[in-house]
Amino acid sequence: MKYTKVIKGIFLERPNRFIAKVIINGNEETVHVKNTGRCREILRPGTEVILEETDNKNRKTKYSLIGAYKGNVLINIDSQIPNMVISEAIRNKEIYEFQNITFLKREVTFKNSRFDIYCEGNSRKMFIEVKGVTLEKDKTAMFPDAPTQRGLKHVKELMEAVKMGFEGFVIFLIQMKGVTCFTPNYEMDIKFSEGLKKASKNGVKILAFDSIVEEDGIILGESINVRF
Repeated sequence: MKYTKVIKGIFLERPNRFIAKVIINGNEETVHVKNTGRCREILRPGTEVILEETDNKNRKTKYSLIGAYKGNVLINIDSQIPNMVISEAIRNKEIYEFQNITFLKREVTFKNSRFDIYCEGNSRKMFIEVKGVTLEKDKTAMFPDAPTQRGLKHVKELMEAVKMGFEGFVIFLIQMKGVTCFTPNYEMDIKFSEGLKKASKNGVKILAFDSIVEEDGIILGESINVRF
C-alpha cells in the first residue's frame, strides 16, 4: 500500500487522541493523528515523524500523522492500514492459510459485530478480524496498548461463528520490522488477553505478521510466532 504525498516533521505534543502538534518545514502545524491508541512509547517530543499531505481543502488539518521513528525503526501508526494490507495480501495469495479464496468482502456484519473481512473458497467460509500492532518492548510485539472492550466482543463472537461452522481468524499486523514474537498485553487488558487465549483453544486461529514499512508505504512481511 502506497501513500501519494508524504513529508517529514518533528513531533512536539499530542493535546488529545485526534490531533498533534508537529514542526513541518520550520512551522508548527496542527495535524490529524490516524491512530486513537495511546502510542506513548512512540510519540515523544523530538521524534521524527512521517505525515501524509491531503488535497482535501475542506479538511481542518492539512496533514495526517502516519508514522514515526523509534530509534532506527520506522513504525507505521495508521490504524486504517492493517485491514487494507491484509485484504491485499489475501487477494494476492501471500498468506498460506488463504490460498484458494474465490470471494472476499470487507466490513461484514455477524450478529453484533462487524468483522474486517469475510471470504470464501473451497467450501470454506471465514470471518477475519484484523488488529494493527504498534506497541513493542524488547522485540516483543503486544496488543492492545489500551483496554479494548470492542476487541473482546470480536473475539467472543468469532468463537460463536466457529461453533456455527465458520472459520474464525484474528490477524495481528505488526506495523514494523524487528520483532521476534507477538503476545497479548496481559498487563494492559487481562480480559482481552485471556479471551484471545480462550478463543485460540476453541478453534479461532490467531496469526501475526510483521510489515515492511517505508516512509511512503507498507506491505505484508513475515509470519511471527504467537505466544500466550
